[in-house]
Amino acid sequence: MYRFFRRFSAYNSNWQIGSVTAVFVIIAAILSALVSHSIFEMRRSADAMDDARAQKAAEVAVLSMGEKLAATVKDNAVWDDAYVAMDAPEAAAWAYENWGKTSEDYELYDGAVVTAGDRTVISAHWKGAAFDPFAVLGANFEQQILQANQSGANPVISFQRVGDALLLVGSLALQPYSDPVDREAFSILSFFKVISPDVIDRVSDEYQLRDLSLSFAKPASQMLVFTVKDINGETIAHLQWPRELPGTRVFHKVSGYLTAGLVLFALFLVGILVAGSLEAARLRRMAAREKWNATHDRLSGLLNRAGLLDVLRMRTRSSIGIRSLHLLDLDGFKQVNDAWGHAVGDELIIMVSRRLMTICPAGTTVARLGGDEFAILHGRDDAIAFSEHVIAEMAKPFDIGGRTIEIGASIGFAFADQGAEPLELLRRADMSLYQAKESGRGRAVEYSRALDEERDRLSSLEGQLRAAISSGAIRPVFQPVVSASSGHICGVEALARWQTPAGFVSPEVFIPLAERAGLIDALGMHILEQAVIAANAWTGLGLSVNVSPMQLCNPAFPSQVTDLLQREDFDPKRLTLEVTESVLMSNPETSRRAMETLRKVGVKFALDDFGCGYASIGALRQFGFERMKIDRSLVWASDDEGQGSGVLEATIALAVALKIPVTAEGVETSRQAQLLRSAGCQQLQGFLVGKPMSATELEMMMKYPEAVA
Repeated sequence: MYRFFRRFSAYNSNWQIGSVTAVFVIIAAILSALVSHSIFEMRRSADAMDDARAQKAAEVAVLSMGEKLAATVKDNAVWDDAYVAMDAPEAAAWAYENWGKTSEDYELYDGAVVTAGDRTVISAHWKGAAFDPFAVLGANFEQQILQANQSGANPVISFQRVGDALLLVGSLALQPYSDPVDREAFSILSFFKVISPDVIDRVSDEYQLRDLSLSFAKPASQMLVFTVKDINGETIAHLQWPRELPGTRVFHKVSGYLTAGLVLFALFLVGILVAGSLEAARLRRMAAREKWNATHDRLSGLLNRAGLLDVLRMRTRSSIGIRSLHLLDLDGFKQVNDAWGHAVGDELIIMVSRRLMTICPAGTTVARLGGDEFAILHGRDDAIAFSEHVIAEMAKPFDIGGRTIEIGASIGFAFADQGAEPLELLRRADMSLYQAKESGRGRAVEYSRALDEERDRLSSLEGQLRAAISSGAIRPVFQPVVSASSGHICGVEALARWQTPAGFVSPEVFIPLAERAGLIDALGMHILEQAVIAANAWTGLGLSVNVSPMQLCNPAFPSQVTDLLQREDFDPKRLTLEVTESVLMSNPETSRRAMETLRKVGVKFALDDFGCGYASIGALRQFGFERMKIDRSLVWASDDEGQGSGVLEATIALAVALKIPVTAEGVETSRQAQLLRSAGCQQLQGFLVGKPMSATELEMMMKYPEAVA
């Protein structure tokens, strides 16, 4: 299942990287297109600008030829002598001498024609030879003469085609220069210039129109053209020349560089894509590795809590459901760590992980949540049988480096309700596991609503306990301790009592609750303070107060006690702090330092409930207790037939041998008291001596010591 999860994550990552790569390629393509478009647009613009220049040059060239011919016609037509001569009998001779003869080799015109007002020809010469202008030039010439008669001082200029020749014709009425005359018809002077190849060449050179030519046919393709029209606006010829295309020529010159640049850009793009792909692959591997590290336990290789929650969320959303969640806690793992070290403990965790993977059926998900706690997602209905099987397998020995290590397991499991959130399922299984460990370990407990109800009850009780500590509702009571030989009261033990409106709450309930809720420091110091204040008035009487191992491990505890004793002016030598045997196992170094600090000011320590635990003689000597309190279970066992009295006597003998004074708890009968005296017990405590009582009741009791005796 987790393989599917990783595949899904990899697919999502690949999709993101592919999207980024696609965007990058698109951007690069757009940039390439923009650059290419800019280059081709510059090429096209340069070509178009040169085409426009050439077109304008051709237009100016034609206009310039017309202006030159117009100026020549005007210089000769607006002339007093010419005007008078045309009305004289020798007009033809005069016209020949001045114009016809000149046309033979004159640069400004190739022919000259003079017509009278009635359009009869006075003189007509082409290259010095006479000719019939109306026959050669045709109707367009006649039309031009008519227009010239009405144009005043402005020459009429037009192109006319004569066979395979193109003529530029200029006509103007002959008129005096000085005094204008009013006539209906003037004599008309016409000059024409043949547009010869030489003229075309001069225009080509002067106006930079390379390979300019004149054509009467349809212009060639890919050529620039200037259309020549006659006096009626009809096309009669074309001036054409090839396009210069400077942009294209420059482009062709730099095309090699552009191609090389394009290849380099393509190589650069490919390099970027390859490098990006490699980096993306590296990042995917790194992300996968980081994802694996974030969702797996490095020691065992199993899923960790985050990975388990991911799988739970995925399975609750998919069709692949789970039937139950099992939380497993190893019994005795701490002792393995303490006895053999953490290296052996780590090896044990690895072997437990492998064994779980071996015994779990296919499709089962196994995770390590931390420390010695594991989780199993089970997909079948046999949750109870499966839990019992796992417990049985965990009870089998482990062989680590030649050491045979035996541990156990406690399991709490919860069935996955329809739509149950992963965290809620984990909470239910965790509550079941806690109940399994509290009820004796080595067993499996199924979640039930009763566990929630108990949790709610304890949560409510915790709130009440917090308020009771703040308000001082929890008060000490005092149980007398008497000398076994004389029967006189030699001390008292302060015991915490909590009376609520609903009734009495047992210390066996609220003291463990205070330890779990982190309230034991406040509760313990409150009881100690109230006991010291009360016992301050009982001169010479010893005071014993129970101390939780958690208090003793608090670095501030020694200073809190010494500050209290100084503040209340209480003799430290009268105070005995009672601790249970668990202090010998949990944080022994911290506990020993705290005890040594308080011993320096005179406070004594007693080992409480001796005989019901696992204290060794070495531990007793190491901690150097000033007193040993025999557990009531040993005292009560002395009444049973068998070895009860022998065990009690042996326990007291051990304390005597270690030179540790002994106090017996739970003394209820004279027979028990006599047995304890005979065995060497120095002090007695129990209902036979006196029940736990208030300070007032204790003071009344001390007034009548004979009753106690």
